[in-house]
Amino acid sequence: MNKDEIRKVLNNDGVIAFVTDTVWGLGCLPTSEKAVKKIYEIKKREAQKPLILMSNEIYHLLEYVKPIPEIGCRLIKQHFPGALTIVTEKSEKTPYYITSNMETVGIRVPDNEIFRQICEAAEGHVLATTSANLSHQPSAKTYEQAIDNMQGLADLIIPDYGHTCKGLESTVVGVMGNELRIFRQGATHVAMPN
Repeated sequence: MNKDEIRKVLNNDGVIAFVTDTVWGLGCLPTSEKAVKKIYEIKKREAQKPLILMSNEIYHLLEYVKPIPEIGCRLIKQHFPGALTIVTEKSEKTPYYITSNMETVGIRVPDNEIFRQICEAAEGHVLATTSANLSHQPSAKTYEQAIDNMQGLADLIIPDYGHTCKGLESTVVGVMGNELRIFRQGATHVAMPN
């Protein structure tokens, strides 16, 4: 893996496509509004659909959110790294152009070695991400599908080096105070507390 190339593309407002543990992703540096706009253009994504923040370690993500309620911390201990996205209150560090002007943001730590190495190469170790497909089309589950979807659109498509994804999207859970809301039941089963 050419980490210098990844760093260079990201630092020049570029968009990369990469494997995760669930489906293929598309991402950029959260500090680059230009690259975030590019992701929306590539996907033809509705402006009201926010991106999520992903990293190789939870502590890189904590500065982007307000202190996570205890119920959310328990889910993080159980399921990170893994196929779970936690939606919680954003901090001032998270720009509104990532959250579609909402006060919340999704965070996730995928369980995939290639993605982990990509985050090590990225400045700040955090990427603003979404799935590597056009809106309302199926998510890419293989390198070949990612190339079909993103060739000529993403600035760099990183091979999976044999670390494939499972092909099922992450579960998305909102954590608001001590309340949990399941927005999407995906690869990780989350039981609602009684």
